Amino acid sequence: MHDSVPVLTPREAASGLLGSISLTCWIFLLVPQLIENYRNGNAEAISLLFLFVWFVGDITNLIGGAWAGLVPVIVAIAVYFCIADGVLIGQCLYYKVRNSRAAAAAAARHRRRRSSLDTPDPTTPLLGRRFSDAIENSRGSARRADSHGQTAGAGADDTLAKIVEENDVGRKAWVKNLSSVLAICVIGMAGWTMAWRTGVWKPAPEEVDGGVDMAPGAMVLGYISAVCYLGARLPQIYKNYCDKSCEGLSLLFFILSLLGNLTYGAGIICHSTERNYIVTNVPWLIGSLGTMVEDITIFMQFRLYATRDATAAV
Repeated sequence: MHDSVPVLTPREAASGLLGSISLTCWIFLLVPQLIENYRNGNAEAISLLFLFVWFVGDITNLIGGAWAGLVPVIVAIAVYFCIADGVLIGQCLYYKVRNSRAAAAAAARHRRRRSSLDTPDPTTPLLGRRFSDAIENSRGSARRADSHGQTAGAGADDTLAKIVEENDVGRKAWVKNLSSVLAICVIGMAGWTMAWRTGVWKPAPEEVDGGVDMAPGAMVLGYISAVCYLGARLPQIYKNYCDKSCEGLSLLFFILSLLGNLTYGAGIICHSTERNYIVTNVPWLIGSLGTMVEDITIFMQFRLYATRDATAAV
């Protein structure tokens, strides 16, 4: 007696592989932005409204999934999403409070320093102070005049070196992002293969193709979640537009979001194209495939503002 491996149709295998890749993307999704915030020591680039609306979407997704009686694995993943969202929001709030306090302390020190400089010392003659200031200014002008020829000659070389360095960093970033995406795909496919071979993952029952009997309240929460996911990126797109910059945002964060949404929606469609099944999964299809347009918009902003910054540097 031996355990037989379930027989899979090509569509079911594709659905399982795509779903596993999507799950791997969601597990690692927030890590690049957490690292980017840590390296910068701030989270000014990311919109808190974007994170809060996304968090509401994950909360409604969790409640709707539990209400609909989805499998425990899906509910557990929804819990993980909520925890990960909380960690990123907590990090952003921490840096916001810490940096605002540091800025306030620096402003207070600056005001005290200016107050001390503006108060004249009664033992120092005004004429003497003005005379010494004039001498110091003349010395500074002479130093600038002597070094002008050197800095002017080195300016072109410095600009060229900076452009080469920025291009090198850009190439390294693309290699890093591409390597990360390939690693995510390999991990997802390997995980699904192991789950299938060991019997942990099994094809969905045929009757699911005709749709599932889902509570109306769970369906409503699913649509609310989809609306939140669709609207969450709009504040981030607007913030990028106002700042004319995407500096501080992790490109890999949005790449994984796009890949996760694409494979999730494709996995649902690969499983079945029966009308009732598609209608049942409309909220999740909207939440996944609909946000891809906004992710692509953010990619365009990355490209546009990176080109503008490079032009300004030259």
